[in-house]
Amino acid sequence: MLELSFVRFSGDALAARCFKDLATSARSADPTSITLDSLAARLCDALAIPERERIWRRNDARRFVGEAIEGAARAGLSPLCCVQPTYPALLAAIPDPPMVLWTKGEQESLQLPAIAVVGSRRATPAGLTVGRALGRQLAEAGLVVVSGLARGVDAAAHEGALEAGGQTIAVLGCGADIVYPREHQRLAGRVVESGAIVSEFPASTPPLPQHFPLRNRIISGLCRAVVVVEASERSGSLITARAGLEQGRDVLAVPGSVASGCYRGSHSLIKDGARLVETVEDILEEIRWPRQGKQVPSNRKPLPLSQLELAMAPGEPYALDDLAEQTGRSAPALLADLATLELNGRITRLPGGRFVRLDESAIGGR
Repeated sequence: MLELSFVRFSGDALAARCFKDLATSARSADPTSITLDSLAARLCDALAIPERERIWRRNDARRFVGEAIEGAARAGLSPLCCVQPTYPALLAAIPDPPMVLWTKGEQESLQLPAIAVVGSRRATPAGLTVGRALGRQLAEAGLVVVSGLARGVDAAAHEGALEAGGQTIAVLGCGADIVYPREHQRLAGRVVESGAIVSEFPASTPPLPQHFPLRNRIISGLCRAVVVVEASERSGSLITARAGLEQGRDVLAVPGSVASGCYRGSHSLIKDGARLVETVEDILEEIRWPRQGKQVPSNRKPLPLSQLELAMAPGEPYALDDLAEQTGRSAPALLADLATLELNGRITRLPGGRFVRLDESAIGGR
């Protein structure tokens, strides 16, 4: 099976689709009976590739598998083949499930009910606040949070789940031994402790652009639903949403300001029928998940808010003049308090001199 996973082209899932077609055909009721030659032949027929390339691909697959096994052993990765009973059932049901998942952490977490939370890499403070809060609340409801370990909403969702003491899974567009982006080394270590890092790419595979659309189909494939937070018209999270729709998953989206281009992708999904998410209850209701089910208690205590914070709605930008008008305080006094709150991670300063309050679920660093 490991050999078969190397009969492929970088940047496509056709080999996985061909394998599933062979596995479900009458002649190949037993997936373990599929040979390297038969898969290479099916793939090359689909692409109208000549016989000599079929032989070349078959020989390359045999050569690469040994290197992959050695690399995985060095990196502490474990292979999970699609013919194994522990392979995630939801992922196995998609049209092109990876023949092999390389995993680091708890493979058992891949079997548990999960929700994908994805969104912009360049998220606003409001988007980060929502992503983190949803990650935490979904984990508290007993669901695994799945995302892509990317900057922005993905990282916020992972951190929210970890904050609640829940489980989270990161699906990568590179080898599971490579942390991308590099600044998420610590976050990746925490994900492994609570859940798993997974990839269909063998150890040492770099994060190439064509890998990420493939990664996105796995994120949605592992989950009951996909929740999109703050997606622009060209956001990669829309690829995950489309993959989810093709796989028969529920797709939900968090709306935002119509004056901002940051939410045009999210609004497009809602126009096309995605459920609008205002609170975590919308997600739980959509998937019919009982709130009284398994709960993960959070040890975090709500932080007391200052009078200035109480005057600011979480995630909304405020100019200094706005705050002076609302509070009746002088600008110098406000600036002193705002500086203190910023140092404590309670607010963030935006370009143009506006300030945004981060609610208590977003405090603790990203």
